Amino acid sequence: MTAVADYLQVHTEDNVIVALKNYETGDRISFQNQDITLRESVETGHKIAIRPIEKGENIIKYGYPIGQATNRISIGDWVHTHNVGTNLSGTLTYEYKPKSLSFQPLQTDRTFQGYVRANGDVGIRNEIWVINTVGCINKTCETVAKTANDMYKGDNIDGVYHYPHLFGCSQLGDDLHNTQKILSNLVHHPNAAAILVMGLGCENNYIEFFKQVLGDYDEKRVHFIEVQQVDDEIEEGLDAMEELVAYAKTFKRQPVPISKLKVGLKCGGSDGFSGITGNPLLGAFSDKLIAHGGSTILTETPELFGAEQILMERAQDEGVFRQVVDMVNGFKEYFIKHDQNVYENPSPGNKKGGITTLEEKSLGNVQKGGFAPVVDVLDYGGRMKEAGLTLLEGPGNDLVSVTALAASGAHIVLFTTGRGTPFGGPVPTVKISTNTALYNKKRRWIDFNAGQLVEGKDKDELTDEFFDYIVALASGDVQANNEKYGFKEISIFKDGVIL
Repeated sequence: MTAVADYLQVHTEDNVIVALKNYETGDRISFQNQDITLRESVETGHKIAIRPIEKGENIIKYGYPIGQATNRISIGDWVHTHNVGTNLSGTLTYEYKPKSLSFQPLQTDRTFQGYVRANGDVGIRNEIWVINTVGCINKTCETVAKTANDMYKGDNIDGVYHYPHLFGCSQLGDDLHNTQKILSNLVHHPNAAAILVMGLGCENNYIEFFKQVLGDYDEKRVHFIEVQQVDDEIEEGLDAMEELVAYAKTFKRQPVPISKLKVGLKCGGSDGFSGITGNPLLGAFSDKLIAHGGSTILTETPELFGAEQILMERAQDEGVFRQVVDMVNGFKEYFIKHDQNVYENPSPGNKKGGITTLEEKSLGNVQKGGFAPVVDVLDYGGRMKEAGLTLLEGPGNDLVSVTALAASGAHIVLFTTGRGTPFGGPVPTVKISTNTALYNKKRRWIDFNAGQLVEGKDKDELTDEFFDYIVALASGDVQANNEKYGFKEISIFKDGVIL
């Protein structure tokens, strides 16, 4: 990566550079002994041609094609959606070509302060969650949770929270099963010391049916109320909460091996720096945590399109490779089933930030996974089983994917962004800005600034600082902004008919 004060060449083979400031038409850049005159204005994070590029020729960034020129591009031109098109189309056939990896685990005795649950699972918060089986009773559950939170938060209770959703009734097939899997996984999540499950009584996802998906549970930890069967559901809910609080208070923080930590990896509202600062920082963090024996999980399947082979080469064996292929092509078929373009351009916000094609976004996105082997692939609603890097099927939508990462067992979700968002999931959702301007502007949203990487900060030094920050967060020494300001929500994937 070659950087000067005003621009950056990510890879030596790139035929574009990335602007680190706003340029005006006629501004001059000195690049590798050539003077380049900008033929039009270019905003920070966007790309400038440093060589002539003929129509049909590939645009190269990160050392990989990110699309092709739709007309001739001259030196000094702005390179973006008006003159670049995707190279991608349809489902693909892949060949197993494993890459030799030199990833080395560390011998470590590093710990964090966590809560060891009765079943041996480890949590990083001692919260109580109210989970409703159906959206009809969102407000009832909200009332119970808010009242209980006012009564009990503090004194070893980190808070009482409810996560409203729209579903649980009038759903069929996979939609209903997806709802049940996500809610079941939240019930099992170790950041919650205790759970109150509330159902209405006449919904598709009625409590006894939901219990079949839930499986084994600790009756001291999980209580159930069917509100149609009680006289006063608020009073019943608060009575149950008193018992759950007493149970939750029996847990105390204690040293836990860092290998127990599970972290979700996510990006949203990207810009031209996402693949240069924020996502590589997460990749370095992921590698370091995995080297310590920990686990990370990466989702946003459609934002792997165009870069999926980088992950396929790192599958730990041919079985995992086949799982990656099935996940990628399966999600492409989901698009095709709905008559949608598999390789739809990035969102308007992504484009404004400098992302031109899905390939460009994907090549930045996969960097969150670092260089560790891929050890497992999960269907949507799956739960982590293996230490190391896991892939999780799911859409790119911020709310849905963060919820899926939390439901998979992630204690924390790391969320890089070049545009900013206040959203947070049910677990600490750490926002990492890809540029310093966003960090300075949105201090209530952003927790850590990766933009320092284009301002001269050493990557290894920043990775160590970030790793220490996440250990402190896991230990309860600091909170993420989404915790401080109550930005804790869920959203569930929907793909079918509502009755």
